[in-house]
Amino acid sequence: MNRDTDIVVIGGGVIGCSIAYQLAKRGVRVTLLEKERIAGQASGAAAGMLGAQSEMHEAGPMFDFARRSRDMFPDLAEELKELTGLDIGLTRRGMLKAAWTDGEAAALKADARFHQEAGGRAEWLSSCETGWLEPGLSKELRGALHLPEEGHVLASELSAALAAGAARLGARIVEHADVTGLLTESGRVIGVQTREGKIRCAGAVLASSLWSAQILAPLGVELPVYPVKGECFSLTVRQPLFARTIASGGCYIVPKPGGRIIVGATAQPGSFDRSPRLGSLLSLAAQAQRLVPALADAEWERAWAGLRPQTPDGMPYIGEITACQGLFAALGHYRNGILLSQATGVLAASVLTGGAAAAEEALPGAGRLLQAFRPDRRAAVEAVRQ
Repeated sequence: MNRDTDIVVIGGGVIGCSIAYQLAKRGVRVTLLEKERIAGQASGAAAGMLGAQSEMHEAGPMFDFARRSRDMFPDLAEELKELTGLDIGLTRRGMLKAAWTDGEAAALKADARFHQEAGGRAEWLSSCETGWLEPGLSKELRGALHLPEEGHVLASELSAALAAGAARLGARIVEHADVTGLLTESGRVIGVQTREGKIRCAGAVLASSLWSAQILAPLGVELPVYPVKGECFSLTVRQPLFARTIASGGCYIVPKPGGRIIVGATAQPGSFDRSPRLGSLLSLAAQAQRLVPALADAEWERAWAGLRPQTPDGMPYIGEITACQGLFAALGHYRNGILLSQATGVLAASVLTGGAAAAEEALPGAGRLLQAFRPDRRAAVEAVRQ
C-alpha cells in the first residue's frame, strides 16, 4: 500500500513537536496532527521552567532523564535559532527555593546535600546570603536553596520553534486535525483516521496525553492519565525586581523578558475546568507578594489555567505499545513536559528509526529509561506479584 507519510505524530504539544522535529532531523517523512493549535493545551499554559533539580528529590530514572533533558537546551536553542530564526528565550540564571521556617530550611539543606552528592551544583544560602543575591526578597526568609543550573524558556515559543524546525526539515504540520482512531491490519498500524479523512503511514506516535483514551480503547489498551488543573497569572513591572526564578511551597515566580512575571501554580487533580478561579489567584498572589513585597506595585496582565497530564506513578509513558505493532506512546509528562521534551524527542526518534541500539547511542542509559517508562509497566508489575 502506498503511504502518505512514514510516521504520524498525534498531538501538537511540546512533546509531539519535539518528536516530530527529531524524526525530521533523521530524514523521516513525518506528519504532525494537532486537534486545535500548536501548544494550545498544557504546553502553552506552562511557565517554561527547566527545573531538573527543583522537581526531583531522589535518585532514579526520572532524575537522570530530567537532568539530561535540561542540559540539551543550550544547543537546542542555538540550533532552532539558526534553522528557524525563532528565539525560545532560554535563560539559565538559576533558581532559589526559599524557606520560611526552620523545618523548611532543614529539608532544603538535605536537598542541597543530595544534589551535591549526585554531582550537581547546589548550595544552601543563609538569610543574609539570600538577600545579597536577590535584594528584593522578603527579609523574613530563613534562607534558600540555590540551584544555579536551573533555567526557563518561553513555553509557547519553544513548541512553535520545534514545529517550525520540523516543517523546515520537511515535516507536515497540520492544525485543527482531530484524530478519531487508528487504522490497523493484522495487528499493526497502517494509518490514522481523522474527521477529514484517512492518512496512511507505517507507524504512529501517540502524544495527545489526556485525549489518548479514545484512540487506545478500541485496541483494549488503557494508559491511565488524569488532569491536574494548574492556575497561573502574569504581571508586568517597569524595573526588574529579581533575576532568578523564586519558589516556595506551592508558589513559583518566573521573571520573563520585557518585564513580564509569571506566578503559578495551583494543583487540582481530576478537573477538566480550564477557567481560573478568584480564590486560587488570590492565594497565589498573597504567596508571591510575601516572597517579593514589591510585587504589590506590579501591573496585572492576565490569568489562565492549563490541564497537566499526570499518571498514577508520576512517570510518563514512553515506548512501544505491544498490543499494536508500530504504535509508540509518549505522554503523561505532568508538569515537566517542557523540561523533559528534548530528551523525550531524542529517545523516541532514536527508537523509532534505529531501535534500542540507536537509542543507547543517542542517549546512554536509554535501555534503563525505556524499561522504567514502558507503557505496559503496570501489567508487568502485576504479573510479577502474581
